Amino acid sequence: MARREKESFAMASEAPAWPSIRSVTPEELDGAARTLAAAFEEYPWTRWSIPEDSYRDRLEQLQRLYLGHALEHGVILVEDDLHGVLALLPPQAPEPSSSLQEQIAARHGSRLEALAGAVTPPPPEAAWNLATLGVHPEWQGRGLGRALVEAALEHVSRVDGAAVALETSDERNVRLYEGAGFRVTSTSTLEGGPVVVSMLRSSSGRSG
Repeated sequence: MARREKESFAMASEAPAWPSIRSVTPEELDGAARTLAAAFEEYPWTRWSIPEDSYRDRLEQLQRLYLGHALEHGVILVEDDLHGVLALLPPQAPEPSSSLQEQIAARHGSRLEALAGAVTPPPPEAAWNLATLGVHPEWQGRGLGRALVEAALEHVSRVDGAAVALETSDERNVRLYEGAGFRVTSTSTLEGGPVVVSMLRSSSGRSG
């Protein structure tokens, strides 16, 4: 099942150093999910894909489910106090299990049919997936989002240097990702929903 609860953050143009970016621990997943839920409170994709009924609870539960999958199959980076969270999946990461997909579907409830019809171009098979990135609203604008992205790209560079793909529904994020070496590969307007921008950072790290 596709997942586009993507990026919700604001990067400062002059980012301060954040030396405390590290891998999450299993015990911190609940806290990380709360941070992402706060970050995505007004995010266009989540507002469209999650019912208004118990929206915040559904949003936090979805984040927790996806983080569990990312911890098992990928990398989750956090700021030391969990003010920011990033999940990164390698090219070989499997789709969520049938059981997990059922739990995800239950949280989307009445929006599931619309979500199932939301089709965007697939990323390159060999690309990593920057699956989610969120910074708590109280900590946005301080360069934490930028620091998390840079840490994720450094991780990919150490592993295999492959391309990194992502999707976002916030125009502000497009400009910021372009500054990190990503380029827009497609723009999809969903019926009755948000615009989804697909982006790719090449294996060389160049935007072109």
